[in-house]
Amino acid sequence: MFTVARDFSFSYGHRLYRYDGKCKRLHGHNAEARVVIAVDSLDERGMALDFVNLKAIVGQWIDDQLDHRVFLADDDPLARILLDAGEPVVLVEGNPTAERFALMIYEYAKSRGLNVERVDFWETKNCRATYSQ
Repeated sequence: MFTVARDFSFSYGHRLYRYDGKCKRLHGHNAEARVVIAVDSLDERGMALDFVNLKAIVGQWIDDQLDHRVFLADDDPLARILLDAGEPVVLVEGNPTAERFALMIYEYAKSRGLNVERVDFWETKNCRATYSQ
């Protein structure tokens, strides 16, 4: 089994609705995500996957869909206010936790035909969530 990985960075805002802690307040993060691809054999170029292709597929989507957006639970009352103000709000089922970001990135990469082994998502330097199947 061969694996390749690429790291991606982006900034986002969120809050955890119905949460009793400081993350209940609207705040932002500079996140890091690592997408790990696994294959059984190398292609004719001797590659599992060209890093350029991984960046083009996943990196562009992160830039377009996740970077500098505000993520809120779909039932968060703050969402309507921000949407009405023209802010780039993305509603998610449940709270927009690090675990959900790992899952979102995993599902997108998988939908593009990539054999994703796992996605690691760092909300901060010291806090990471991982999703794999």
